[in-house]
Amino acid sequence: MFDENKLWKDRSGQRMKDIGKYLRYIFNGHLMIVLLFLIGSAAFYYQKWVKTLPEDFPAASIMALVLGFLLTYSPVYNFLLEADKVFLLPLENKLNKFFFRAGIVSLIFQGYILLMIQAVLMPIFAQVSGKGFGLFIPFFVVLLVIKAWNLAVGWKVQYEVNQSVHVRDFIVRFFVNAVFVYLLFKQANFLLLGIMVLIMVLYYLYFKKKSEQKGLKWDALITQEEKRMASFYRLANMFTDVPKLKDSVKRRIWLDIFLRSISFSSEKTFHYLFSRTFLRTGDYLGLFLRLTVIGGLAVYYLSFGWGQVLLSVLFLYLTGFQLLPLWNHHQNKLWVDLYPVKEKYKAAAFFFILTVVLCIQAILFALLILVKGEFAEALVSLAASLLFTYYFVYIYSNKRIKKPGSSF
Repeated sequence: MFDENKLWKDRSGQRMKDIGKYLRYIFNGHLMIVLLFLIGSAAFYYQKWVKTLPEDFPAASIMALVLGFLLTYSPVYNFLLEADKVFLLPLENKLNKFFFRAGIVSLIFQGYILLMIQAVLMPIFAQVSGKGFGLFIPFFVVLLVIKAWNLAVGWKVQYEVNQSVHVRDFIVRFFVNAVFVYLLFKQANFLLLGIMVLIMVLYYLYFKKKSEQKGLKWDALITQEEKRMASFYRLANMFTDVPKLKDSVKRRIWLDIFLRSISFSSEKTFHYLFSRTFLRTGDYLGLFLRLTVIGGLAVYYLSFGWGQVLLSVLFLYLTGFQLLPLWNHHQNKLWVDLYPVKEKYKAAAFFFILTVVLCIQAILFALLILVKGEFAEALVSLAASLLFTYYFVYIYSNKRIKKPGSSF
């Protein structure tokens, strides 16, 4: 006999156990020390910047846009697996409590993120309005209720097949959320807020009515859940091996221009393989681009004299450390071991790719410092970054790949 409570306990328990196991690796990693340093530096300069804000600064508009998007993006973590579309599909009508609990878990987790973002933005409101932090808790309670509304509406929209409905729903909810948050932080008349609440209620009832005669779109729900877990596994894979991580490959034909200079000699076999892997497989290219953009903004806006040199080196370390798994990316593919190529050529190719990527990033950071007119700092940043690149690639990484049973 089907036991809905047992299914929930098994699924949620296994998921929490799985996430908790990898979180231990993430928070125990020395990479977190670097991240904490960056967060601390950003918080210091953010506090100094907030104190300079004038009274006419558009704090409510900024909070409306940021919190509006955060409220609108409200996926329900449904805990579904690939096989469920076969075995649980006939039991859909008996899973109401299961999905309700999933919604509660989603609200708790996303509510915590909402709390953190509100805490970051609240100093801007306190500085501009002059009303301090007394309204922090009341505002958060209201935003949490609006978050629950977004989760409820988003779940009802999942019954729709047409993707254009999903897009229109996201746009409409973003507009409603942004307007409500703006009125809330402007402390508008309760009548206006009441009208917005009425609109939200009617909007939910509309989709609730439409979904009554429809069934869940199991394929879409399972795909969404797999994508969410894949994102977490990619994060965990920076700290330890994750067997459950599935590779995603994108053609990216427009990047083939970077591969044309690689000759077809046996010594360049792994140059081509690692270059292809970096450009097309997994999230290596995405990691490099994201860290380069974030690091560039940090170096440009959060500079503190010679400390920006240290900031450049820290982001080089973050990038290099997260690209180390590239070495073991093909370790489970037997055909790679059949290449009639010596192991030293593989190591040379890996070091070459790592060096090129880090040097590109180092040059970009130095150019950003130079744009600000700080020639000496830019020169020192470039020199320090290149020295660090050499140490990281040919000493640190060399030891890691030669270590027995090494994994990244």
